[in-house]
Amino acid sequence: MGTRELPVGRVLGLDVGSKRIGVAVSDPLGITAQGLETLQRTTKRRDFEHLQRVIQEYDVREIVVGLPLRMSGAEGIQSDKMHVFAEELRKRFRLPVHLWDERLTSAEANRLLRETDLSIEKRGKAVDRMAAILILQGWMERRGK
Repeated sequence: MGTRELPVGRVLGLDVGSKRIGVAVSDPLGITAQGLETLQRTTKRRDFEHLQRVIQEYDVREIVVGLPLRMSGAEGIQSDKMHVFAEELRKRFRLPVHLWDERLTSAEANRLLRETDLSIEKRGKAVDRMAAILILQGWMERRGK
C-alpha cells in the first residue's frame, strides 16, 4: 500500500453542456491540467469525431466527465444525461470513464474569470474550458491521495 500508481498517458476532462463542451487534458503524469479549445456542439457524430482527434493526438488513456448534481447532492435530469454520455464514451473509445461531482466548478470558473477583462462571449467559452480544468484537477487530486 502507500505507493501510488501513476497513470500511463493523459487524462481528458470534459465539462459537457448542451451547446458547448469544455475540454482539458492532463500532462503525461496526471499532475497538471491544461485547457484545450472549447468544442461547439453540433451533432453527436461530429462531437465524437472531435473528441476522437483529441484522444488520439494526446494519447488519452482515461476520461473524466463533470457530473452535475444539485447542491443537495441529489441527481437530476442533467446527471442522467451525463451517465448516458459517459456510457457512450466508454463504448465508442473503449477507455475508462469517470464521473466527477462538478457542483462548484462552474461557479469557481466564473469567479476566476470575472477578474479578467474578457468579453461576455469569450468568457462563456473560457468558463467551459476553466470548468473542464477544475473538474480534471479535482479528480486527479482526489486520486492522488
